[in-house]
Amino acid sequence: MLKENLAMLRNIHGYSQEEIAEKIGISRQAYAKWESGATIPDIEKCSLLAQVYGTTIDSLVRTESVDGIGMLPPAPIGKNIWGVVTISDRGQIVIPKGARDRFELTGGQRLVVGSDERGIALIPAKIFEEILKKGMEFMTGNDEAGEY
Repeated sequence: MLKENLAMLRNIHGYSQEEIAEKIGISRQAYAKWESGATIPDIEKCSLLAQVYGTTIDSLVRTESVDGIGMLPPAPIGKNIWGVVTISDRGQIVIPKGARDRFELTGGQRLVVGSDERGIALIPAKIFEEILKKGMEFMTGNDEAGEY
């Protein structure tokens, strides 16, 4: 698990083993042993690795696979991969339970569908409307709390 994630993250970020070793204060050979699985880093080094790669220790040491895709890289801090869904013929999807639980999504709840050139985002309408309201208050000078 850990060794695969270390190699995958290093390649995704475009680092050499030597560059990572230098960033966390160890030898290239020590890092190479972690990637090969010959040894494992202590918790302090795992913490440094997680910081360098912008992920969590938990994500660093776990491996997740998705059917049809394979092993997923550890997600960046604050980001999640909830799984793969299939769009029905009617254009419907089922949001994975972990995501529904995390964001307290329930049947009948309204979601705003947004996107950029890379994908689609679902935002609970209540949260989206609160953000818009705060933005409008700021733009019109009605930000009573002055917290913007």
